[in-house]
Amino acid sequence: MAVRVLLSAFLSVLLGVASVHAQDTKEAAKAVSNEDGKYLDAEGTPTYNIEPDGTVDWYTFSGYRRYHSECHVCHGPDGVGSTYAPALANSLKTMDYATFLSIVAEGRQNLSGGKESVMPAFGDNKNVYCYLDDIYVYLRARAVGGIPRGRPPKKEDKPEGAKEYEASCMGS
Repeated sequence: MAVRVLLSAFLSVLLGVASVHAQDTKEAAKAVSNEDGKYLDAEGTPTYNIEPDGTVDWYTFSGYRRYHSECHVCHGPDGVGSTYAPALANSLKTMDYATFLSIVAEGRQNLSGGKESVMPAFGDNKNVYCYLDDIYVYLRARAVGGIPRGRPPKKEDKPEGAKEYEASCMGS
């Protein structure tokens, strides 16, 4: 019994350390390149950019708008969570881009502690999947403390690439 308790404690510490290493930070989320207004970090993952005067990139602003039109009903305003669904601003601290895309597109079901939680699939909802990068970028900025709660007061103009992708994805 004592061995099992010690092993459990060791694994808890080990897993706790592992999650610290996987945690996203402002430094890791720092934009190092820009492709037609879409910012990328050192690993090529979409990220946010904020100018010294508080102007956010178009995709962060768009992500704010899309999140609040589709996601906040369950996940709360500004990604802070609700009694119904988790705080995505916390979830994205340790969730990578591919996992985020997969969960949003395919959905997810969790059963733990006698409680069932279901994230429906949004892979067929153009108002979500056409803007997945935008939503991710916004939530990533919230997760690492890059932007405060509320609507960003200033935004960059919508890039041509965003206009073209939106028209193609939405079928217009």
